Amino acid sequence: MDTPPFLDTNRPDVPNMVVSGGVMPFYLERSPVRGRLVRLGPLADAILSRHDNPDAVSRLGGEALALVAAMVSALKFKGAFSLQIKGDGPVSMLVADATDSGDLRFFARLREDADRNALPEAAKELLGDGYMAFTIDQGPDMDRHQGIVDLTGTALAEMAMHYFRTSEQHDCWIRLFCAKSADGWKAGALVLERIAAEGGIEATEQDEDAWETACTLAETVTEQEVLDPELSNEQLIHRLFGTLDVRLGTPRALAYGCRCNRARLASVLETFPDDDLDHMVENGAITMNCEFCNVGFRFTRDELGERSE
Repeated sequence: MDTPPFLDTNRPDVPNMVVSGGVMPFYLERSPVRGRLVRLGPLADAILSRHDNPDAVSRLGGEALALVAAMVSALKFKGAFSLQIKGDGPVSMLVADATDSGDLRFFARLREDADRNALPEAAKELLGDGYMAFTIDQGPDMDRHQGIVDLTGTALAEMAMHYFRTSEQHDCWIRLFCAKSADGWKAGALVLERIAAEGGIEATEQDEDAWETACTLAETVTEQEVLDPELSNEQLIHRLFGTLDVRLGTPRALAYGCRCNRARLASVLETFPDDDLDHMVENGAITMNCEFCNVGFRFTRDELGERSE
């Protein structure tokens, strides 16, 4: 059984931060529509500012964090939801994931020849051609579910909607937001999902109209509204959907959630041959860096021991 983060003395010194109402689920009464409003609050800056990324990359990272937070909150079981993107653009890899308890983490990798001072703003230009993979992990005793599609669309939200439309045959409306303010990075999302009719019955014309109306109202949301800490979740949802008999669910917490620890990394190093470990020593120690929380773990050669022949 994994040790809870607050009892794990092997974890690095990272923020102990929880946003109690980070995800607000809602649904429309007598309509085939459910949704989630995601607002990372101070988590966005806590996670993004640990990496020395150009603003364009951090902005994309904030959108990715909001996306996985929205998706994991729909799981009905314990597990994790991850997004991985690989492309031939300046950002060669981007990974963001979230657990069912709301733990978030992220990293992005820039190509060595990327011009950090002249990066494009659009997600498609940052990522180039490649693929997007969504993975649902239900633990070691269950098979993982993964879907992969080409990167299609200009913005990350468009790429995600393309995924659900083609890989899952599931109607979703997604908007992602991330901006840098005087108080640091802020990020959020608004997601609508179309619920299948009960018993596989074909959707009625009334259902079609309800979905179209909800999407039209959602289109009016602004970045300023989603990222405004003075505007409550309840106020914003009722502002957008109050005319459609909206019902609020139970809010879900989000947290700073890198899952690395010293013991786990030491066990990885101990699988290497002794000669390889000897060559990895620099300045008297071996350093392993966690790409998610950007913490370097130092191990002396003596700590790792030697295996007998």
